Amino acid sequence: MTKAERIDRIATILILLLALAVVGLVITVLGLILIPGISHISWHFLTSSSQSFQTGGGIFDQLFNSFYLVVLTLLISVPLALGAAIYLNEYAKQNWFTDSLRLAIEVLSSLPSIVIGLFGYLVFVLKWGLDFSLLAGALVLTILNLPLLTRTSETALSQVPNLQRQAGLGLGMAKWQVILKIVLPAALPGILTGAILSAGRIFGEAAALIYTAGQSTITVNYQDWNPFSPTSFLNPMRPAETLAVHIWKLNTEGLIPDASAVSSGAAAVLVLTILLFNLGARLIGYLISKRLEK
Repeated sequence: MTKAERIDRIATILILLLALAVVGLVITVLGLILIPGISHISWHFLTSSSQSFQTGGGIFDQLFNSFYLVVLTLLISVPLALGAAIYLNEYAKQNWFTDSLRLAIEVLSSLPSIVIGLFGYLVFVLKWGLDFSLLAGALVLTILNLPLLTRTSETALSQVPNLQRQAGLGLGMAKWQVILKIVLPAALPGILTGAILSAGRIFGEAAALIYTAGQSTITVNYQDWNPFSPTSFLNPMRPAETLAVHIWKLNTEGLIPDASAVSSGAAAVLVLTILLFNLGARLIGYLISKRLEK
């Protein structure tokens, strides 16, 4: 065995050990969260309301608020991010303006969520008068997730071969028609994958929501489908404690006797849901890619 071969084998073993260390760390963290928490998950736990002072409470309201907030945030952020990605990839020229825009996106992605949450509190809650509400939480999470969504959408658009664009233009299609009918369908798997991964990040966010969506949940009527009703579960102007905020609150000021058990169960549900978001993103992207290949 030559010296180069020995060095190559040592480097390969070292890289393999580092990869195994990362996998082991992830499995350890998941085990520490899931093993104590799964035993507390039950149908009653998932479908009953939380308690303030008594045992036996669940996480239904917080779980619904988290999913509802994901939907609201994606409804706002996906069109904005997709529009920015289309402009940067299809229309913008490479100059100081686009370089500055990409730099601003990178800077925004590096800001701590607590800072964005305080900004949302000052602007959306106080200045705009939205108070603690789902809408204020969705707006601040839009700021938090725009960089990720914009980058993933731009990457998906850039991976569409230019020959497809040229073929559409050669057939007499306008540029917007080429983008709408050729580029976007081809980039759809990557865009959807980025949106679902972003949904997982939204679902697990807590710091930014403490100052915007609030730390309490009012009693709502799940039979009231009028979004303008103060007690409707669809009202975006009501304060709403999400699952991640509920876990934080239980571990800092939980007054119920079984706070530790509820926190462990809620954390397990949170981790499992985020795992499902990630697996779902891969599955949907794969299925759409297979369909487009046909």
